[in-house]
Amino acid sequence: MYQGACIAAVVPAYKEERMIATVIETMPDYVDHIVIVDDCSPDDTSGVVARLADDRVTLIRHEVNQGVGGAIVTGHKAAMALGSDVNVIMAGDAQMDPNHLPALLDRVTRDGYGFAKANRFFAPESFEGMPNYRVFGNIVLSFMTKLASGYWNLFDPQNGYTAVRTEVLKRVPLDRVSRRYSFENDLLIHLNILQVGAVDVPIPAVYADEVSSIRLSKVVPELLNLLVRGFWRRIWYRYVLWSFSPIALLLVLGLGLFSIGAVIAIWVCFQVASSVIATAATVMLAALPLMIGTQLLVSALQLDIQASPSEPTFSPFQK
Repeated sequence: MYQGACIAAVVPAYKEERMIATVIETMPDYVDHIVIVDDCSPDDTSGVVARLADDRVTLIRHEVNQGVGGAIVTGHKAAMALGSDVNVIMAGDAQMDPNHLPALLDRVTRDGYGFAKANRFFAPESFEGMPNYRVFGNIVLSFMTKLASGYWNLFDPQNGYTAVRTEVLKRVPLDRVSRRYSFENDLLIHLNILQVGAVDVPIPAVYADEVSSIRLSKVVPELLNLLVRGFWRRIWYRYVLWSFSPIALLLVLGLGLFSIGAVIAIWVCFQVASSVIATAATVMLAALPLMIGTQLLVSALQLDIQASPSEPTFSPFQK
């Protein structure tokens, strides 16, 4: 128990026979359950786990590879069946330092947040030693995830070191959450729709000599598609279906006017290119919708940022 809550560690593992024992052996005593989900590893990951003498361990093996998100969903369901109050995600490669686990758990068990996640980039020094293209990629991806999920107070969305209350997970349609590397991004969108208070926790990264198996040519288009669809799903549920909000109206009108202005501006450019002199009225016909549309979109963005569920929404657990 931790702060009166039953804690379960969900560990998705794929080809982790070398490090999985370290993950289990270094798991703090206050973690009540350790759910290892072997995502159809071709190595002896399951065998290593089975040979360890730890009564807290529950081993599940997928017969078909489902991706990291699929392994996490399986682990969450198993942990909830064991009676957990809070589930934490610990990677099978030992890159999530258990010494920082209390910082995550405190925000959920004591401070009343429904979801807490680690943020590796809590200071400018956190980017030192990282190639510029990765720094740029992380910043762009974080901004896009903020826009899609509505959690403007969060950064480092791909960080899987998280803690979540099971009463929140019971409300999330886990079978509809992305099964692959975009799991964390999609989960944030689902949590925002439910208006769950979420918070970042500064935790330094731990890098081992593992080689990433992520294929960017496949992951990036999949992630972009998910973020675009997730953005509109969030707008529909939060600002249209459940409670019609000015945000939806401003967004639709702003996009419409901006699109009309952009089309007219392109037409004017073609006219000028073919030696036709553009009149002041023609220019204003393009500029006015662009300016008004931009203002409406900025207003929608400001209201969406203000509506971000960044405050605690639950009572602390009883010790």
